[in-house]
Amino acid sequence: MTGPARLSRGGIALALGPALVVVGLFLVVPLLLVPIASFMEANPWGGVRPAFSVEAYIQVFFEEDFTGELIFNDAYPRIVLRSLALAALTTALCLLAGFPVAYVIALQPKSRQGILLLLVTVPFWTNLLIRTYSWIMILRDEGLINNGLEAAGVIEEPLRLLYTNGAIAIGLVYTFLPFMVLPIYAAIERIDRRLIEAAHDLYANRRAMLRHVVLPLARPGIAAGAILVFVPALGSFIAPALLGGGKHLMIGNLIQAQFGASRNWPFGSAMSLILLAAVLAVLLWQAQRRRSGAWQP
Repeated sequence: MTGPARLSRGGIALALGPALVVVGLFLVVPLLLVPIASFMEANPWGGVRPAFSVEAYIQVFFEEDFTGELIFNDAYPRIVLRSLALAALTTALCLLAGFPVAYVIALQPKSRQGILLLLVTVPFWTNLLIRTYSWIMILRDEGLINNGLEAAGVIEEPLRLLYTNGAIAIGLVYTFLPFMVLPIYAAIERIDRRLIEAAHDLYANRRAMLRHVVLPLARPGIAAGAILVFVPALGSFIAPALLGGGKHLMIGNLIQAQFGASRNWPFGSAMSLILLAAVLAVLLWQAQRRRSGAWQP
């Protein structure tokens, strides 16, 4: 046989069987259970009752007043909008901070790139919960920032830094910044250095070279980094819970509360589907832009 051996259909099914079983049990089945649970009644003690109901979806936008009539409630839509805004802000800040870091690392000698990439991944060696708690020590009224500013005579009273949307954004950027740096680095590192040299030979300054050579070729890495940051930031709940103090909920906190203290599994499932729809919308938008060539240099 001159070419590579071809597997029969039975052989292919046998080879893929274990992977398909794992994906089916741990991905497909849980995803199917979520919409099913969202259309059931909540059990006051947790779980669901096997009775069809759309109460969970009505609860997203409406609540009953003392007369039993439905009135619009903007509490949950505001949480969704806040989550989208904070996730978008986190993505933008990670891009602004991550692109220069990735660019500098990619231009270093090969022997130095490994060390710098190791430093980027060092935060992953520590538990995320501990790293988030450390920001409480930095941002609190008696924390490092306020004590430093007071010692320097810049402020007389502590600034309100903790338990704000800004604190949540800081925690999210700190958590997901490496997810932006690594794909951009991979894209820039593959750029042919002769293109950069040609830009300099044609009298392009550093800004023109970045705009017309590096950025167009790095766009696939930027798109990948934006997705890797936006999607988990949208569903994050550790940073909002600790740095937001429970005053500035995101959709991840809302879902966690429904499956925990509130014991309203149908409503938590409905909010999970809303989160999934938002993620799919972003992915489809990015795929459409890639298909139309918007991300191509």
